Amino acid sequence: MTTTQLNAELFRELNIIVTDDGLMQKAIKALRRITAEKKAEDETNYILSSPAMIEILEKGDEEIKKGEFETTKVENLWN
Repeated sequence: MTTTQLNAELFRELNIIVTDDGLMQKAIKALRRITAEKKAEDETNYILSSPAMIEILEKGDEEIKKGEFETTKVENLWN
């Protein structure tokens, strides 16, 4: 399906439920969840596209494997 066809299909489906507030709220909630997942995926891909970040992550993995790290209590993270 082309983007234009998908767009038309989306609006056809929304037109069916547009008069039902409950269904519209469900649709909005589902779309927000899908959007949040997409944003998280995009952010992850952006981070992983950085050679510097990959180096930091790999170094952290090695430190963890060697036991070269200190634990921090969650409540102390922002202090």
